[in-house]
Amino acid sequence: MRARSGPRKTIFDPVHGVIGFSGLSLGLIGQSAFQRLWGIRQTGFAHLVFPGANHTRLEHSLGVYAVASSMAETLDLPAEEAALVGAGGLLHDLGHPPFSHTLEPTMREVLGHGHEKVSRDWITGERSAPVVADGRRHRSIPELLEAHSLSPAAVADLIDPRPGREPRPLLRAMLHGAIDADRIDYLQRDAHYTGVAHGAIDAARLLDTVRARGGRLVFAEKGRSAVEGFLVGRALMYTSVYYHKTVRAAEVMAQAAVERGPGYPGSAAELFGLTDGDLLAELRRREGLSGRIVSMLLERRLYKRAFAARRVGPASLDRLRRLARHPVERRAAEDGLAERIGAPPGSLLLDLTGLDAREPAGSDWSEVGVLEGDRLTHPFRPPSVWRALALRPPTVWAASVYVDPRYRAAAERWFGRSGRRLP
Repeated sequence: MRARSGPRKTIFDPVHGVIGFSGLSLGLIGQSAFQRLWGIRQTGFAHLVFPGANHTRLEHSLGVYAVASSMAETLDLPAEEAALVGAGGLLHDLGHPPFSHTLEPTMREVLGHGHEKVSRDWITGERSAPVVADGRRHRSIPELLEAHSLSPAAVADLIDPRPGREPRPLLRAMLHGAIDADRIDYLQRDAHYTGVAHGAIDAARLLDTVRARGGRLVFAEKGRSAVEGFLVGRALMYTSVYYHKTVRAAEVMAQAAVERGPGYPGSAAELFGLTDGDLLAELRRREGLSGRIVSMLLERRLYKRAFAARRVGPASLDRLRRLARHPVERRAAEDGLAERIGAPPGSLLLDLTGLDAREPAGSDWSEVGVLEGDRLTHPFRPPSVWRALALRPPTVWAASVYVDPRYRAAAERWFGRSGRRLP
């Protein structure tokens, strides 16, 4: 986003250094919907394993803006396109529920859509917040965009494309692609705050060698090693951080605290607009299982993994995939298993994220282009060690069973018997 005359401010970021804001970008970060992101942890419950991981979606959004702006400068984009992608970088995560991706499946069950649609609604004005403060009316997000000659719908399409509306492919790829501003920021940022070195990618080289070809992002040949390093870093961060078994224990507990609250699902819609702290405070006040689970989370008394299925036959795999698609059936299966080990409902929880992990969205790697002179190549299409790593599942388990520590021994005995298996 190109600088305009008027006030200019800088933010000192531990990942990208000094980031400058003025004009539209300065107005957008002052919006209440954006400031809410101070209260949303970037990595969900990873701080329970990696104590430094208390960074927020707001910091990440500022970083995506910085990376997208750097990309736009390298690509020498026209001012209007640079402004569009910069605004998209700032606003792409407005719709995240508390603890980021932790409650995404629950949000989809309750609202019928994920955080991208909520982000879109903020950008287009379908959602709005009070814009009056100190007796003065402040512009809303779409009003700010229009005042700077940007279409709110065009910005929203970069984040959540609508049927029949094709976003500009190059700008969309800068925010949502195999190697994009979003991933370049979060890998570095998450590595920095967790202390896990795998995400220490060569972002400077990536941003220096990015090119545009046929409406797509590609990389100059001298950037190939940085692309390969990015591939390695992303694969290992998923294994080491995002799918860490203890992180997953806390996340399925948080989901259960929402899903098993009184009046669910109808009473849950308002929870997704809260911050992390407000959500925990609200759920802790509730009687029964929701309040007890939240107290356990706050005291780091987590459910324990009693069983993990690494090899699943076709029939069981189909059944587990159905449970993953139908949360009501999944909760019934959980309670059926709990009854078998002599535990009350909600004491046993299934984690089925490993099913998706075994079918990673890695096909986009086959489209990563590297220029060899003027010739565009796709080095990750043929079988190779790099392609194998890109498609490597981040976890070896397809599904896991987590139980209240009081029933761990009973669960381990039950699943340890010959012939016992997941539903």
